[in-house]
Amino acid sequence: MSRGNQSDDKPAAGLKKGLTSYGDNGFSLFLRKAFIKGAGYSDSALTRPVVGIANTGSAYNPCHGNMPQLLEAVKRGIMLAGGLPLDFPTISIHESFSYPTSMYLRNLMSMDTEEMIRAQPMDAIVLIGGCDKTVPAQLMGAASAGIPAIELVTGSMLTGSHRSERVGACTDCRRYWGKFRAQEIDDQEIADVNNQLVASVGTCSVMGTASTMACLSEALGMSLPGGASPPAVTADRMRIAELTGAQAVQMARDHLTIDKILTPDAFENAMRVLLAIGGSTNGIVHLAAIAGRVGLDIDLQALDRMGRDTPVLLDLKPSGQHYMEDFHKAGGMATLLRELKPLLKLDALTVTGRTMGEEIELAGPGFAQTVVKSAANPIYPQGGIAVLQGNLAPGGAIIKQSSANAGLMEHEGRAVVFEDAADLAARIDSDDLDVTADDILVLKNIGPKGAPGMPEAGYIPIPRKLAIQGVKDIVRISDGRMSGTAFGTIVLHVTPESAIGGPLAYVHNGDRIRLSVSRREISLLVSEQELASRREQAPVVVPSAERGYQKLFLDTVTQADKGVDFDFLRAAQTKGTVPR
Repeated sequence: MSRGNQSDDKPAAGLKKGLTSYGDNGFSLFLRKAFIKGAGYSDSALTRPVVGIANTGSAYNPCHGNMPQLLEAVKRGIMLAGGLPLDFPTISIHESFSYPTSMYLRNLMSMDTEEMIRAQPMDAIVLIGGCDKTVPAQLMGAASAGIPAIELVTGSMLTGSHRSERVGACTDCRRYWGKFRAQEIDDQEIADVNNQLVASVGTCSVMGTASTMACLSEALGMSLPGGASPPAVTADRMRIAELTGAQAVQMARDHLTIDKILTPDAFENAMRVLLAIGGSTNGIVHLAAIAGRVGLDIDLQALDRMGRDTPVLLDLKPSGQHYMEDFHKAGGMATLLRELKPLLKLDALTVTGRTMGEEIELAGPGFAQTVVKSAANPIYPQGGIAVLQGNLAPGGAIIKQSSANAGLMEHEGRAVVFEDAADLAARIDSDDLDVTADDILVLKNIGPKGAPGMPEAGYIPIPRKLAIQGVKDIVRISDGRMSGTAFGTIVLHVTPESAIGGPLAYVHNGDRIRLSVSRREISLLVSEQELASRREQAPVVVPSAERGYQKLFLDTVTQADKGVDFDFLRAAQTKGTVPR
């Protein structure tokens, strides 16, 4: 041990990293070792590379219900590779157990993750996430912290069976709830199906946000090949966990830091995959936030151009028919990436130290299956997501065209306006609501600042009077988000949001709105002179708060095109845009 403040010229590693400030580094290390030896560690153990494990287990998060088994497997892999595993807790966010919305807490979780990585000595970090906001929060925090990092997702739940019909969360949750609202099924059946929709712990079994982020993590090169698709309660998931732990040790030894992986090419690969899997619209917001941490902006128009030659190939709900466990049995991401190979940046580096192209070759030639389609026979001829613009959304808006109603994607209708979520809840089921199937529902003030937190309220319910008549879809527009498990002709992420004075704030009942997905247009058919008059007569008061996290959120949160991150968490300098 060095004495006093003496040190060698090598970068600090292991327990010597980030010594507590006592004014004497030698004493700091002496004290640190004394305390950890109290847990029974030997000097030999304490000389190994230290691999931190971000433990997001929580009784409030059933998507992470396999965390004890994953931790055991990751630790086993780390020790087999000669490392010292040290797990620590972080914030854990579940979609259904987060008020007012999980997105409100994503940035807080990213800060927790980043600062605990910085505060504690570790040579690499294994990030265990799963439920929608946890994986992007971890990647955001790790990108800012800068050390070697590898993501391990908890994996998807198994599917259940309701009266001989295969069901899984959460596309089928919404489908059955729609039937219940339309009075097609009774109280007993909705209670029965509630018992079957989530058949095990794990994330949603369809291509919702959790499955999307699992696939994007692998596409970014941040997870081991084959890591996206194994279900939560399978031996394959445990083996991936063990291998992830071992790879983290190798990354520490090779100093394979996260900035070498999260490159522009990596983000282009992730965007290709997002489009090809019919992924969640939330994927764009999360990719923008992760990219912002390394100094990159997402060019939405370039993303849309990319989508025109990237077909949807994955036959999973809500764009298709299958579930994540079927995708895994079909070969998982290797099967998809093999089909996408001509469109990918093959030189992008992955956590294995090999390139994306090398990993595709190592995966072999594949086998016959029906879940991943060929480029010649796609699920949908273009990417699942289209970017819209017009005077209603000067900063852009998006629509998941692969799960929309083809008959409504070229539509002009009368606006039926709801001022906020409370107004929607109060009137959507009223028999007196003046609405027809040809109208366009508009919901304001559910954006980043307006709600706050940009909740998944963009999946506006079909008004009950129309649902009872058999109406299954209607054009809906908002500045909020929707779950990746949802479906319908729904325009989301209208930017700038209404709460800061975006044009959406000035839409009135009866205004005409035109949607043209083919022309990528979303237009309010009201003159600029009339809009200016409305702005003058009813100026918007931007939401604010007096104290606490809500004040931090409202004062610093960015718009959807910047990832809804806090402005002070983005990289200090912008290096460029993606896709290029």
